[in-house]
Amino acid sequence: MPETIGEGRGTKVPFQIIEVDGPSMVPTLYHGDWMLVQYGARVRPGDVIVLRHPFQQDLLVVKRIAERREGGWWVLGDNPGAGGDSTVYGVVPDDLVLAKVRGRLRRRRPWAEGEGQRSAMAVVSWALGAVRPVFSDRSGRSASRRLRAR
Repeated sequence: MPETIGEGRGTKVPFQIIEVDGPSMVPTLYHGDWMLVQYGARVRPGDVIVLRHPFQQDLLVVKRIAERREGGWWVLGDNPGAGGDSTVYGVVPDDLVLAKVRGRLRRRRPWAEGEGQRSAMAVVSWALGAVRPVFSDRSGRSASRRLRAR
């Protein structure tokens, strides 16, 4: 992900589209997906957010808020095997939370060489599944909730 999403030229944009890099949010977001993020949105437990890494503030990460704790937010990835969340760096202060993820666009997988063009039905099928909102998971069924409950 770029270092300064939504920043620069003295203003912040309310929405931006950025690319996912890495597996920490699988199955919600996959490497190569595009996210629609909103700056200044109110966040709460269950939301997927973009934040500055507490130890490397030039690095942006995407995580799900698990809960509010003293000093900030406890964040976890949906893929517990990927690591790199609050279990490593602790509570994330409010000022490091940049944006809330509102949606995702899954990239089309390239077809095999020699397969030719995809049919119109294949493109429509991809389009119907590729664009999805990213909802907060307050049901307790997310991977991060299962991880926290152990």
